[in-house]
Amino acid sequence: MGFQYQKLAQQIAHKIYLGELVAGQKLISLRDFSKLHHISLNTAKSCYELLEAQGLIYVKPKTGYFVQIPKNVQVDLPQHMDFSSEAREVSNLDLQIEIQEASTKNNLIHLGSIQLSPNLVPVDALRRSIQRALKHSKPEDFLYSNKQGHLHLREALVQHWAEDGLFISKDDIFITNGCLPALSVVIQTLTKEGESIIVPTPNFNGQLQLLASLKRKIVEIPAYHEGFDLARLEYEMKYSGAKACLITVNYQNPLGFCLSNEEKQRIAKLAKQYECYIIEDDIYAECCFGSIRPLPIRHWDEDGYVIYCGSVSKSLSSAYRVGWFCISQRLLHLRPQMINLNVSVNTPLQLGLADLIHSRAYREHLNRLRLKLMQQVEQYRQYIIQTFTDIDLRLNQPEGGYSLWLQLPEKIKSLDMYYFAQQQNINIVPGIVFGEDEKYNNCIRLNAGHELSTEIQQAIQILAQWVRTKLENGEDN
Repeated sequence: MGFQYQKLAQQIAHKIYLGELVAGQKLISLRDFSKLHHISLNTAKSCYELLEAQGLIYVKPKTGYFVQIPKNVQVDLPQHMDFSSEAREVSNLDLQIEIQEASTKNNLIHLGSIQLSPNLVPVDALRRSIQRALKHSKPEDFLYSNKQGHLHLREALVQHWAEDGLFISKDDIFITNGCLPALSVVIQTLTKEGESIIVPTPNFNGQLQLLASLKRKIVEIPAYHEGFDLARLEYEMKYSGAKACLITVNYQNPLGFCLSNEEKQRIAKLAKQYECYIIEDDIYAECCFGSIRPLPIRHWDEDGYVIYCGSVSKSLSSAYRVGWFCISQRLLHLRPQMINLNVSVNTPLQLGLADLIHSRAYREHLNRLRLKLMQQVEQYRQYIIQTFTDIDLRLNQPEGGYSLWLQLPEKIKSLDMYYFAQQQNINIVPGIVFGEDEKYNNCIRLNAGHELSTEIQQAIQILAQWVRTKLENGEDN
């Protein structure tokens, strides 16, 4: 969206989707709009016409332009069960690995792995940043890189986060080959094989796969569409013997919730009270639907019990393997061990990302991406609701990110659905791998990071018809 009228239309669309402009509200006239933004009357008209084409405003002859809220159909949110919490091993590592490998097959329709469409990646800006970074690089940039990460990138991240109210020292940042490698280093440093880590479920299957591969046990606590059970979290911190929690509080995958600032502050206090470390995976925070990025738990951590982790793989590109973890003074004595476990990251990629941030191109990309994701996720939701209209479907309503969690009738087994989808060259992720005891076996997770193309629409139709056939035949899968 390089044109002025498109940028202005995006700003108005944000206000409509966030409820700052309400249905039926009259917009200022084209002439007043052009004066307010110091643009031509033609540019103002192009802005309003774009919003009208998007179905966000309408015109009354001789009266003016008015806000029109999209008429979306709603369904019930998924139901989430209560269950007992106990230390246990992740039992389905082989299946986790199989599903992860399937997500990398580009011949499949991408409804499984949570990743952005290549069309949403700012390729030209990335190319320019990498070229500039190479042009201004120094001879030492072509030697073995600093295992903590290049100073230019750490300084860029400090500056970038500070704009959103998050203040972390460059000396506390360690650059990694993505978010999961960051989590791996932290988990191996803070815990030993056989020890337990508290996780809310349903939980990102990649984290569970990582914990299984590292031979760590999990203590599950219930998660639901508004967050997870903080009373249970406190209980398990106190009695389970777990030394750490692995949690996402900003647009958790797969449910898409975002905890309140009060809840995040409470978690930081609990971590101190029970001396239980919080490994915070904040990979989706920059994929918010509003203009303000939510703060992580780390913001309220005054005692060094929160290890902040993330990457740009969800906000920029899954192929751009640059992530980080951030420690505190409390963990400085573990720095040598962390450095030893960390793998050096490609220096040109680090410098390219630093340039992308310093040039403001990354910030501009995020501003465009957020509105696009909000619109795209709702398009998926509405299409899924329409396609599954005669099926007892429950569907989450993410507050950010782009993962969709579908709960189907109990007779539907997600693993059977997964194998059927694979035969149709469709990639989905079955709910069975988001926790233990087959708690989520009638659920699936879908990716809404790609445009809702005709191909993807047809894939959703195929999945709905399979469910419909199973129910009509009365099969107990």
